[in-house]
Amino acid sequence: MNWKLMKKYLERDALLKRIGLEERSPAGDVFTGLGLFAVGVLVGAGLGLMFAPKRGDEMRQLVGEAWKNRGRAGQDFQREMGVETGLPPTTSAGH
Repeated sequence: MNWKLMKKYLERDALLKRIGLEERSPAGDVFTGLGLFAVGVLVGAGLGLMFAPKRGDEMRQLVGEAWKNRGRAGQDFQREMGVETGLPPTTSAGH
């Protein structure tokens, strides 16, 4: 074999074609990933709407109440833990 024929035989694109592979661009992979992510978001949102336990306005009200009461639950937990461990309850005034 001469050098030119050997160089052509070992060229990257030709070698990939011979073994049945192709070159991919990073941009193509990014757009494929974004497309799959978008499809996943849409499917997840659809399933969430189909299997939601309550109507939207009821769920928003429950989430709003939970958000408002989030501090009280932590204080109640802290008080209970202080009693169970024998430690005096702490206050958040110094923090």
